[in-house]
Amino acid sequence: MRKILAIVLLAGILSGCAQMNWWGGFGRDSLTVRKGDTLYSISRNYNIPIKDLINANRLSAPYTLYVGQKLRLPSKKYHTVQRGESLYSISRMYNVDITTLSKVNRLQTPYSLSVGQKLLLPASVSSAPIQTASPTKPSPTQTSRPAQAAPATAQISATAPKQAYIPPKPRNAKFIWPVKGTVVSGFGNLGNGRKNDGLNIKAPLGTTVMAADHGTVAYAGNELKGFGNLILVKHNDGWITAYAHNDRLFVKKGQKVKRGEKIATVGSTGSVTTPQLHFEVRAGKKAVNPRSYLP
Repeated sequence: MRKILAIVLLAGILSGCAQMNWWGGFGRDSLTVRKGDTLYSISRNYNIPIKDLINANRLSAPYTLYVGQKLRLPSKKYHTVQRGESLYSISRMYNVDITTLSKVNRLQTPYSLSVGQKLLLPASVSSAPIQTASPTKPSPTQTSRPAQAAPATAQISATAPKQAYIPPKPRNAKFIWPVKGTVVSGFGNLGNGRKNDGLNIKAPLGTTVMAADHGTVAYAGNELKGFGNLILVKHNDGWITAYAHNDRLFVKKGQKVKRGEKIATVGSTGSVTTPQLHFEVRAGKKAVNPRSYLP
């Protein structure tokens, strides 16, 4: 089961989860909570991921704010372009999606950079770059895959013991919709080399997220950068469903879940700022259109 999980992640699970919006609240490093403010409204107004606000202020659930409270805003981080670097190599260096990096700096294709140019980094990234080999020009195959997929995969697969891979069985039964909401991003190509391997379903913060079918929780955590609180459920026939950007998780790895059981609540953790669920269906390592397996 864990070998299947590693293969799924290596294949690019959640690679198409777009709409990665980062902090746009430049020019200030703190704010004072006003009447009616919530963590969610502040996140929306300043375009700061909720997780960044929580971490920067060491907040604890249920994240209650009070009028007059001072909140620290995550500081801006920059990278100075060096000779031989490209937007792709820099995105790999900081484990940031290349589309996100271009958008936050308002860059247009072909993403030409100049030595000494300062690039704004998303607030969630570490200020220290990941140590990589000397930058090289990416091949067409490399540029078609989001830069964060491989490094993030390593964090999970490194802990997974080897186990024989069992191909999934053909599936005739339908999954149930994991959440009640509106599909804001469908399966398939999104343009500009981006691909969505699932569906993004918009729903109010705290909406119940249900297991799409009976199965076992293969992963529950937030180690995959950009995906927030993530759950992977392996079903009895070898199929896998993924649930990303959750607010709260109610299951743990190894736990058996029933069809329709509450496993999480909708959130905006990871690289999104609006509450939504990214939902994927995979036949083993192959992503399939969830709509084909939903009622």
